[in-house]
Amino acid sequence: MIDKNTLSENIFKVKTESDFNRLALEVYNYQYNHVSLYKQFCDTLNRPAPQHYSEIPFLPISFFKTHQILSDEFSKEDVLLFKSSGTTKSIRSHHYIADVNLYEDSFNKTFANQITEPKSAIILALLPNYIEQGESSLVYMVDALIQQSEDDLSGFYLSDIDSLIEVIEQAKRTKKKVVLFGVSYALLDLAEKKIDLSGVIVLETGGMKGRRKEMIKEELHEVLCEGLNLKHIYSEYGMTELLSQGYTNGTEYFTPAPWMKVLIRDVNDPLHIRNDGKTGGVNIIDLANLYSCSFIATDDLGVQNHNKFKILGRFDQSDIRGCNLLVNS
Repeated sequence: MIDKNTLSENIFKVKTESDFNRLALEVYNYQYNHVSLYKQFCDTLNRPAPQHYSEIPFLPISFFKTHQILSDEFSKEDVLLFKSSGTTKSIRSHHYIADVNLYEDSFNKTFANQITEPKSAIILALLPNYIEQGESSLVYMVDALIQQSEDDLSGFYLSDIDSLIEVIEQAKRTKKKVVLFGVSYALLDLAEKKIDLSGVIVLETGGMKGRRKEMIKEELHEVLCEGLNLKHIYSEYGMTELLSQGYTNGTEYFTPAPWMKVLIRDVNDPLHIRNDGKTGGVNIIDLANLYSCSFIATDDLGVQNHNKFKILGRFDQSDIRGCNLLVNS
């Protein structure tokens, strides 16, 4: 019998490849036995029991739009629900969160390790569409970071660009780090003001949401750097179906959290994992997703470089999604 409490306690203790492999197999066994849809999916593939995390079946992310993916030890009426952002015509993914502490531990540790300690920063957010649609995991995360900053200047801004600019000017006069989360189209609105954000960490979360023409990420960052007087733009890789994130830090490659792993699958054979550095579909292992599914085949295309990864685009059939920039590769 697998003890879920022991599993949850060990997620953030992962340090080595051996630690990750052992825990991933234990999480797989738990989810196979307690998440009915995932069990059905694995049984349909009729593959032998995995001996390594790369052999674990990855559930297509589209199932989060059509099915309840939740451990049978919980009821959906008693858990927190996050929904993906989307256009008026798209179906939003549903992610049932049985233990919000896992989510909070995940984003707190990753943000502190890769960006900064929230208590030492002023955190601002320009995420109008996420707030308008509601039930956003991104808004939940940023709100928690804002609360931890304990600074009166920290906060959300819908479309009030002028007020945001004024607050940023005040924040820059302090000795604290200033972090601005922003959806792509809103950051472009800000960049058109031609203001000086030098010294500010600008974190784009992707998403034009039909407000502007789609741009490849390199072009987007070039425009933002020019308009905001920045050397580089940071990016966040996260999505409703995950409880963990990765960030870029002046490069095009995301660094995942230690309890998160990216594998690249062959575009023509989704059961084959590539190890040749070529482009393929992005599979994510997120051990913090303990009570839903930790093994997800996303709709993203990417490449891997050791433990880091770069997003190149999306599969053509994918809906436009909020947390990832749609590009043509």
